Amino acid sequence: MTLENLISIPELCSHYQMEMSFFTNLKEVGLVEIKTVETISYIDSACIYEIEKMIHIHQDLDVNIEGIDVVLNLLEKIEALNNEVTSLKNRLRLYES
Repeated sequence: MTLENLISIPELCSHYQMEMSFFTNLKEVGLVEIKTVETISYIDSACIYEIEKMIHIHQDLDVNIEGIDVVLNLLEKIEALNNEVTSLKNRLRLYES
């Protein structure tokens, strides 16, 4: 397995000043996928934006892991609804023309 696209969790913990348990708890809830190679845990670098979002929600808003899951689900639903509204507006403009 190549480590090219992976970031070690100890490195993330050091960079963001987080506990290893934070990432373990995110994994238990199903918010992140952790890969282990030779006793070192890694996260795919493609997920870094979502990881940073979770860290900011946790640190800045003092939200626990379960709350992070709820917030992310609500943000996802809001985005889907915004996309649907945009689509419906475009269809409506088609009929108004």
